[in-house]
Amino acid sequence: MIVIAHSKWPQVQEQLILVERWARDGLTEIQICKNLGISVTALNKFKKQHVELVQALKKGREIAITEVENALFKKALGITYEEIKTSIRMVDGVETKFTEKTRKYLPPDVAACSILLKNKDKERGWSDNPQKLALERQIFEFNKEIERAKLYGDENP
Repeated sequence: MIVIAHSKWPQVQEQLILVERWARDGLTEIQICKNLGISVTALNKFKKQHVELVQALKKGREIAITEVENALFKKALGITYEEIKTSIRMVDGVETKFTEKTRKYLPPDVAACSILLKNKDKERGWSDNPQKLALERQIFEFNKEIERAKLYGDENP
């Protein structure tokens, strides 16, 4: 008896929107495979064959990263938010619903500021290791000079 394997790509293709959402929600590729009912090997094969799958995974992750960056930015600057508490109390023998709204202020977070600056403004020296940053700049410039010398010969380094 000959068993012919059928590709699961059509069912994966139908769920690309879900794949993007799962990636956005932080699921690992192993979890996404489980949700799709395929193996990690099959997912890797499909990623090599179908650019739309790679794009769905990438777009989902980019959205998640942007959301985290936005939350970190808000925390770095400080944020005012509204807290809503709902309670039910007995008033004259009748259950009454009360809603209490309170404006709260979360002050700027120094750690969030540091993380943002170290990752978004390295050009101005924000780093845990400024010596390493300076060395990396020197190496970059040195490599540019080497490439220039290769292109134009030793007389114009």
